[in-house]
Parts: sequence; structure tokens; C-alpha cells
Amino acid sequence: MSVKSAAIKKFKIPAYYRSRITGTVKEIRQARDLRKQDLSPSVLDFGPLQILLARHFGFCYGVENAIEISYRALEENQGRRVYLLSQMIHNQEVNADLQQRGIQFIMDTDGTQFVPWDHITSADIVIIPAFGTTLEIEQRLLDKGVEVQQYNTTCPFVEKVWNRARKLGKDNYTIIIHGKARHEETRATFSHSAHHGPSVIVRDMEEAQRLGCYIAGEKPLTQFKAEFAGLYSDGFDPERDLIRVGVVNQTTMLATETQAIANHFKEVMISRYGETQLAGHFADTRDTLCYATNDNQDATYHLLETDADLAIVVGGYNSSNTSHLVELCERKFSTYFINSEKEILSSNEIRHFDVHHKEMRETSNYLPDRQPARIILTSGASCPDTLVDRVMQRLIGFYPTALSIEHVLESLRSSEQ
Repeated sequence: MSVKSAAIKKFKIPAYYRSRITGTVKEIRQARDLRKQDLSPSVLDFGPLQILLARHFGFCYGVENAIEISYRALEENQGRRVYLLSQMIHNQEVNADLQQRGIQFIMDTDGTQFVPWDHITSADIVIIPAFGTTLEIEQRLLDKGVEVQQYNTTCPFVEKVWNRARKLGKDNYTIIIHGKARHEETRATFSHSAHHGPSVIVRDMEEAQRLGCYIAGEKPLTQFKAEFAGLYSDGFDPERDLIRVGVVNQTTMLATETQAIANHFKEVMISRYGETQLAGHFADTRDTLCYATNDNQDATYHLLETDADLAIVVGGYNSSNTSHLVELCERKFSTYFINSEKEILSSNEIRHFDVHHKEMRETSNYLPDRQPARIILTSGASCPDTLVDRVMQRLIGFYPTALSIEHVLESLRSSEQ
């Protein structure tokens, strides 16, 4: 299936993941703006409270595909053991529901083993998560007689990155992966990439600049392996493998950062070899983010153009794409990253995740004194819209004179006609 056709496919997922409120808002906006040209937020005016809902947020193709396949695997294999390699997606509610229905996780998101490999047999079902998996794990399962393709939920946008890396390797370029080294998707991409050519991971611009110093000859190559330990492929030779490079990325990274990193390596190569020799040293690949990551990030940039009192971002705390939405919102607003409405303790207290220090915090007096309060609301690509609904309902409950949800949705329908 092509990436283009993947983006428009409809999936069969449990009804309780569907949303009454935000789902209706999305349908209204989609009917009016089929080409997604209007990225301004939807304003839900409840009177004393206004919710500014991002134009794009929530479940993406890869997530809905993985959910559909995982629930089908349970239905089709009653009485058999059904495993997921790791969390199917980075959302606690979806993963908890699957576990309650009998799915077991073989490992956690960092690769720590829960179920020993020798417990897995050819009679078991193993689901490959949307992030994909490494060639080494795939081969281990094949050696056990497990049919790995039967319930393989690897997102086609992740496979697109693998294909780009394969082409870079075939053309004798070293593959630089912009991603988080411990993230499942980056581990999988690195495994596939290293199979086709020398590969190295950089997390951010700071690491990219450090790598660029070796390319530019500003650091002795003898220091490379110590500085980038665990981030390069076997047999990597910096003297040989930093002459020709191309950049791909973990699909959930910040698009502007990936582009800046690619531009940095391009400029380093121009400085080292001259612009006329650029094509021989830098592969000018296009960014490999998925469409949903792009849409969600673009919609968030439009949120930054609005006036609001605060922003609430909903999603799993280990979700990379959600963390980047938080970082974007923080550029302008007091931003609270929560995984459900349960973190909104009261109208005065909110518990939220600090993405920079990786810890939970509690904040008092987070709601403004003035009315109408204007609150931005969005979520990551692995967050069910029903969670966003519940967060919205929790906030509405703090305003006794708020208009009903039905009234506000009807007003939105009228304004979009």
C-alpha cells in the first residue's frame, strides 16, 4: 500500500475510542476544508470558557492501523497466547485495555525483557508494533517459527524511512538518523539502516554540531568512537564514513529541527569540499516525517498565532511526537502536559509532566481569574479523541454558567456553513 493511499484508509477500531465532541468538530472542519488548507484552531465558545482546539490532533494512520490489527489478532486467536513486542503505541489507556484483554508485552519501550525469549513458541502470536522492530528481533522470531508478517502493524511511514535509508546506503552514503537512540522506532530504523550502510544517530542540533566537527576536521577522528559510543554501526570508520552523508529521521521528531540538522551537514560539506562538489558529499534527501506529525505540528504553529491563557497537551508521557507539541506550545504559553483528565485535580491544582526534567509536577492557580478563559487544547498522534473529550468536559465542569456542549457544537456547525 502506498503512503498516499494509507493516509485516506478508514479503520475498524473499538467504538469507545471514537469521540462525541472532538470527533464532531473534526467532521465539521473536514467537510468544510477537504484539502486541509485552513489550519486555524476551532474555537468552542462556552461563554465563561473558550476552548481553542487544534485543527489537527489525535490518532494517525499508523495508530489506527495498529489498533485494528491488534484487536483483530485477539478475536482471531482465542485460546492462544498473544504477545506484543512492546507497547503498541505510547498511550497508557490503549495499552492497558489490550493487556486487560489478554495481550502480554514481551518487553518495555526501552527493550527491557518481560517475557524471556525461550517462553515464545511457534504456536504463539506476536504482534509487531507500529514502531516496527529490529532485523535481529525479527530473525529471532522467525527462527522460532513465529509468523511475523501475520500481525505486523509497522507504520508505512516508518517503512518509508527504511526505504530512504536503504537507497542512501546503496548510493554509498552514510546514513545520519535524527532520532532518540532509545526510542523503539529509532532502534528499528538504525537496525535496518545499518544493514545497508554505515549509520550514526544524532538526537538534536547539539549532537549534530559535534558530529559536524569531525566532518570538518575540527576534531581528531580518534575521539569519535568515545564521543559517539553506542550511536554508530559496527565497523564504522569515521575517516571513511564521514565523507558522504545523508539524513533521515525518526518520524515523530520536530520537522524544523530535522531540516536545520540536514542544512547544517550541507553547510559543513560545502565548507569542507566546496559547493561545486556538494553532490558527491551530501545527499539532499527530503524530510521523512509522517503526514500526521507534519499536520499536528503545522496546526500547533497556528495555535501560536492566537491569544490564549494556557495550553493543555494530552498524551502519553513517553510519546515523542506529543513531547514536541509540548515544546512548541511552551514557546508562547504556560503549557501543561497531562495523560488524562485525572491529572486535573481541581480548578486550582493540575498535575503535569515536565518533558525537560522527566518528572511530574503540580501547579496551583493554573486557570486564569478573568473570563472568558481561553485554553488551547491538543493531543499527540497516539491519544484517543475520547481522552481529549474527557479533559474538555473536566474543564467545562469548573464553569457552572457554561453553555451546553450540544449548543456549542450546533453553533460551530452554523458558523462553518
